[in-house]
Amino acid sequence: MNVHHLELFYYVARFGGISEAVRNIPYGIQQPAVSSQVIQLEEHLGVTLFRRRPFELTASGKELYAFIEPFFGNLESVAGKIRGDISQQVRIGAAEIILREHLPVILRSVRKVHPKLRVSLQEGYQSELGGWLHKRELDLIITLLDGKPASGTETIPLLELPLVLVVEKSSRLRSAEELWSRDRIEEKLICLPQNEAITKIFLKGLNRIRVDWFVGIEVSSLALIEAYVRNGFGVGVSVLPPKSKVPPGLRYLPLPEFPKVTLGVVWCGKPTRVMEALANEIRRHVESLGECGAV
Repeated sequence: MNVHHLELFYYVARFGGISEAVRNIPYGIQQPAVSSQVIQLEEHLGVTLFRRRPFELTASGKELYAFIEPFFGNLESVAGKIRGDISQQVRIGAAEIILREHLPVILRSVRKVHPKLRVSLQEGYQSELGGWLHKRELDLIITLLDGKPASGTETIPLLELPLVLVVEKSSRLRSAEELWSRDRIEEKLICLPQNEAITKIFLKGLNRIRVDWFVGIEVSSLALIEAYVRNGFGVGVSVLPPKSKVPPGLRYLPLPEFPKVTLGVVWCGKPTRVMEALANEIRRHVESLGECGAV
């Protein structure tokens, strides 16, 4: 059996298809070559390992992947251990604002204890981060917690963040209740995708108070919500971070009757020493920010 064929099948199974595998294989190889060599593996074994559209491993494919995954999945870890840097390496995922505004301070503190610290940073949606963590493409994520933790994950809740409406500074609105009292809300609702915790909790809150307000503009970040509100496109839904300053040209309207969202650290399996140090430093950083202030 060709070991290289097994390696290519490992990437196809791990990433859910040939095109996805090509994008993630750590060396240059074209899609036709991967497809051809995986077919050769199937012919050698005399079985079909996966269905192409939609992608799904067959029973034989699941059995083979379960056998080879511990080997190929741990190659980088073994290489790092041989180099002596495995305990110093961590892949972190979070929203862009966390990576930009908070993580540099945290990493500087961790590097005082782990000077050889090597990090890889990945920005993403809450749902994306959870998927990458599950696939072991990330070691640790800082994200909003949504429901019961996934099986095999460990979670440290960090902070509860209140929801707020974001309006233009010149807006005549002085409270959310002014919107709820209307027969029809004319302003467009600007929010994150509807599978994100902030939006889900807000829409559930609207349903609880029996207010109809449908999403008008869906954007990919809190910064974009602020930008589109500032330019007069509608009213946004966001969270109020601790010690936050209201961005220029905007105002926050509190939503005390809505549930808060919880920010936390999540990882799979047993954490390395550097991951533990990172999680502890994240917690200290959050504590130093204090409680979320009133608007």
